[in-house]
Amino acid sequence: EILGNRAIYHEGWIASCFHGRLPWIRLQGLEFDGEQEVWELYDMRNDFSQSIDLSESEPEKLLFLQKLFDSEAHKHGVYPLRDAGLMRRGELRVPSSLGGRRKMRYTTAHVRMPESSVVNLKNASHEISAEIVIPDEGASGVIVCQGGNMSGWALYLDESGRLTYHYNCFGQYLTTLSSNKKLEAGTHRILLKYDHDGGFGTGGEAVLSANDEVVDHGRIEKTVPLVFSISGETFDVGIDTGAPVGPYESGFPFSGEIIEVVLERIGKRDLETRKKMESGMHDAAFRTQ
Repeated sequence: EILGNRAIYHEGWIASCFHGRLPWIRLQGLEFDGEQEVWELYDMRNDFSQSIDLSESEPEKLLFLQKLFDSEAHKHGVYPLRDAGLMRRGELRVPSSLGGRRKMRYTTAHVRMPESSVVNLKNASHEISAEIVIPDEGASGVIVCQGGNMSGWALYLDESGRLTYHYNCFGQYLTTLSSNKKLEAGTHRILLKYDHDGGFGTGGEAVLSANDEVVDHGRIEKTVPLVFSISGETFDVGIDTGAPVGPYESGFPFSGEIIEVVLERIGKRDLETRKKMESGMHDAAFRTQ
């Protein structure tokens, strides 16, 4: 089952049903078992190109395969079927893989992760911490980032080895915090602490530290309230796989060692902000097609 389209193969026969919604049409929602759905049946042993539909001439075979599909679908958690185009607030929503977690640990194994699979730091105070090891020859590159050149944030060592945090709010509000000297060889504990003013898309105060020593601080005037990207930009540890978030070369892999990165959302969002986020995410999902 993919996007509501179903099929099952058994002993040379295949039964399939096109749900009716093209994958790039996001605003269209169709009921399951509606008039647009027609089951087809093909004998793959004699018709590998599936050009002869036998659903009318072999109704018992089709019924057998439909029941088999139901059995397998129940067994493997396919049901209930879901059409995202029918989604309404609070209905048919896919459970979050985070399970409500506010704090998660990441490593260099975590790259190209969509925003929905990463702790959501938006509209809230938060901390981004990392433990890194710099070799004798020094290091540079992205420690962790999210988003892309249109909006996002990145924690990295620049070409001179200076610790840097860059926040980009839709290309209109850019904030960069940076140490005035490079980090020397050895193990370092990095921390970006952000204290949110409260509210939807507002700003806050950011403090960048290395080994419990503040290296820079500043104000982020505006923040991205909903999504950093609708074009496939992701969350990456140790590299920036998309359009560069900060003023560095494409990719910019970290040349030292990253032991861990931890994201933690602190405190609770107020009710009004939560409602705006829920409504905004719902609307965004239907307007990006």
